[in-house]
Amino acid sequence: MKDRYLSVDQVAELLGTTTRFPRRLIEERRIRYVKVGRHVRIPESAVEDFISSRTVEPLRRPRPSYRRAA
Repeated sequence: MKDRYLSVDQVAELLGTTTRFPRRLIEERRIRYVKVGRHVRIPESAVEDFISSRTVEPLRRPRPSYRRAA
């Protein structure tokens, strides 16, 4: 499986955040990353895993039934 490696700037753009957010994820080790010399790269699959693990599904509640007053 070939995985595309993204820079911190690319991950920030993909997530719609500043570069500070992916850097904090790396510092806190909340996302997988690879060190290539002095550069940090994040596998695209790691970003997908991060997003899917934090996706919140909506609750399925029955619709309230309103009755007319007699």
